[in-house]
Amino acid sequence: MKLAVYDDFRIGVIAGDRIFDATHCVPATLDSWPEQRMNWLIRNWASISGDVEKVTDTSPGQPVNDTRLRAVNPAAAHVFAIPANYAAHLGEIGARSITTGGRTARDVGFFLKAPGSLSGAGEPIELPYGSARRFDHECEMAVVIGKGGRNIRRADALEHVFGYSCLIDLTMRIEPGEHEEDRSLRKSFATFTPTGPWIVTADELGPTDELRSRLSVNGEQRQHARIGDMIVDVAECIELISSVVPLRPGDIIASGTPKGVGPLEVGDTIEIGIDDIGSMTIPVAAAAPSPRPF
Repeated sequence: MKLAVYDDFRIGVIAGDRIFDATHCVPATLDSWPEQRMNWLIRNWASISGDVEKVTDTSPGQPVNDTRLRAVNPAAAHVFAIPANYAAHLGEIGARSITTGGRTARDVGFFLKAPGSLSGAGEPIELPYGSARRFDHECEMAVVIGKGGRNIRRADALEHVFGYSCLIDLTMRIEPGEHEEDRSLRKSFATFTPTGPWIVTADELGPTDELRSRLSVNGEQRQHARIGDMIVDVAECIELISSVVPLRPGDIIASGTPKGVGPLEVGDTIEIGIDDIGSMTIPVAAAAPSPRPF
């Protein structure tokens, strides 16, 4: 099944080029906190999935293109990110890299992005106003956790996956000796984690190793890779993270970027896609001026 969050944080089921409203499957008590609807749906999926599936038979739906697609889970409790997870990407950005010495995700673990950086396919990426810094795209697959837990063994890890989506990890690069902010700050500006266009549930997607990801800027392909070429695969990512902190339903894991990362500028258009998941095209704009410039 394909599930999306759209417009005023409604829950939708995607079938073809139409979206069917499934918001009524979620308790009305969440109308005062609609960003939490997807968390509730994931947590209660075993008992509610049948009702959600039926919405394509009971309503006419509407064209997906007539909606504003939001982050696939706008209120994820955690956004974990895996650095240095493709061999060809190691050392690619030279002196701007903070993972050095050939170390990989298996050595350095994970870092956190602010959940407030999440955005969706229907929302522009916004770079800090007037900044002369370098901002790079990173093409990644998002893993959405379905069943939480602590100390999850790799052999059992995929049982904890709810589904998958596309994810762009936007990054403000360090400038050695001049600007060297913490990694989480540089990756956590609002809109710096677009996810979408929807979640494809794990049972529908199946194994991911042979899927290929791709990213282009203004029509020029910059990144492409086979998901199975990740150094630390999805199951090991889950084992690694849950060995440190309990995973929760709805958590998102950004599973790492292949080679080809590069700069974005205001006015660019970026497209990301992953086989059998989907694709999204997002414009790059300038954010409103802030009291602290970057």
